[in-house]
Amino acid sequence: MNDRYDAGYGGDHDEQYELVGYDEYGRPIYRQAAPGQAPQQPYDPYPQQQGYGYDPYATGRQQQVPQQYDPYGTGQQPPVPSYDPYGTGSHQSGPSGAPYDPYGQAAAGGQQPRVVAEQTAYIPQQAGPAEPAQDEKAPPRPERDYHTEQFAFVEDPDAESEDVIDWLNFTENRTERREEAKRRARSRMVALVVVLALVAVGGVGYLWYAGKLPGLSSSAKSKTGTATAAGAQNRDVIVVHLHNTKKGGTSTALLVDNTTTKQGTTVLLPNSLALTDDNGNTSTLAKSVEDDGSSGTRDALNTVLGTNIEGTWRLDTPYLQNLVDLVGNIDVDTDADVPDPAATKKGSAPLVHKGKDQTLSGKMAVAYATYRASGEAQNAQLERFGQVMQGTLRKLSSDPTAATTTVQTLAQILDPSLTDKDLGTFLAKLADLAKGGDYKTALLPVQNDGTLSEQASAGVVKDVLGGSAKSPDQGSAVRVSVQNASGVKDNTEKARVVLLNGGFTFLEGGTASTASATSKVVYGDAADKENAAEVAQTLGLPAGSVTKGSVTGNANVSVTLGQNYRPSS
Repeated sequence: MNDRYDAGYGGDHDEQYELVGYDEYGRPIYRQAAPGQAPQQPYDPYPQQQGYGYDPYATGRQQQVPQQYDPYGTGQQPPVPSYDPYGTGSHQSGPSGAPYDPYGQAAAGGQQPRVVAEQTAYIPQQAGPAEPAQDEKAPPRPERDYHTEQFAFVEDPDAESEDVIDWLNFTENRTERREEAKRRARSRMVALVVVLALVAVGGVGYLWYAGKLPGLSSSAKSKTGTATAAGAQNRDVIVVHLHNTKKGGTSTALLVDNTTTKQGTTVLLPNSLALTDDNGNTSTLAKSVEDDGSSGTRDALNTVLGTNIEGTWRLDTPYLQNLVDLVGNIDVDTDADVPDPAATKKGSAPLVHKGKDQTLSGKMAVAYATYRASGEAQNAQLERFGQVMQGTLRKLSSDPTAATTTVQTLAQILDPSLTDKDLGTFLAKLADLAKGGDYKTALLPVQNDGTLSEQASAGVVKDVLGGSAKSPDQGSAVRVSVQNASGVKDNTEKARVVLLNGGFTFLEGGTASTASATSKVVYGDAADKENAAEVAQTLGLPAGSVTKGSVTGNANVSVTLGQNYRPSS
């Protein structure tokens, strides 16, 4: 067995000891029992059998009372002091009367070695000799001796580790403060940039609102008072041609949706507008619609007006009638009494009465849109067509799906570049503007020779269409001056329509003071002889009426309408 065990606890002893407690290291404390008194047996929750020493694993071995350990081998038994667990200084004395020091220190009365009681099972770290007195030479320690101080690092904090932790905390906090400062600086910089941007935008917005930006025309102000550069606005444009399937002739208008200013406009285009085709030939709008069709006319209009027309809507009069009936009639302020085209008797009641808020059915709307009174210019009829279009848009659904269904119900043949959905969606937007009062109708001013005036260039072309006028050169078209000597006032306008449809430029020659029996067609230059013959043919005059002579003004051919002139109806 263990030598230390045998030295401390082996053998027979006369003294009897009893267990009174444990020290702070878990070692048992004994005291000597009174003579003749059996030692007090501590409560053992694990009954043990007769054995040798303490059985920590409850194997049944009993615990024996050990002898005191003599670390110096003197053979003397040191006294067993009483245990003071609270260190108050009230010590129980052993046989020699010396107080017990639980930490192994010498008593106040003299140096005394620490008493160590070990368990029967050998636990090296719990055993150790008492500290020797200063005047005594300590004997050599046993080979397997341990000190609890060797394990102090487990329980006792290291001051240096505390310093390291404090330094790391300080460094981490300082880094976080720096990062937080950087974030705040970045946030302030972003906020400053945003504020400067808002100030700049606000200043430009004020100048824009006041119309003080350089190059901004005052005519670009919308009805709300704001000013927007005409070229910077976004517009969706389609061209609509109304074909009169009964009387012949066409009426043309541009439908404009200005998505920037939220303004819709119908721009009426006179048939006398001079256009140039791809071959450089000059003709009129009416002639182009009849000869070149939708594609050629659209390209020519883009060239003259400097705009971008996205599609063509051919609207024959039967489809216009169906459209008005589908939307549930329209309300128009009419400017004339319109006779019923189907009436067989003169003096019959008019189909459309002149007045405000006249409700028109499909048939009445077509009659009003195509009506031109005797002696009226074509522009009067064109303006009536614009009224019907705006009235129709006010009654059309603003929902794109419903408007598309209405277009599909018409079963009309559309231009390949314009589908039912595209047209329905476009008309729904205009309908919304018309219902809100953000819609108007404008007539494009055209001079007698078909070119655009300065008023047209600065007004409708630039402000409404956002384009620039590029009329053909004056010498590129055959200009025909017409003087009315037939005695019938309306013959001037009828001749004008016919000539425009024939691709000629019409010039107003006035009315002669006296009537003439025959009509004349005169050319001044031999190069215009063929042009004069073509003019006579267009007006339905005999070839013998063409002669060489002097022409008026800047015309290529001069025409005098006599009583033999029979205009086509």
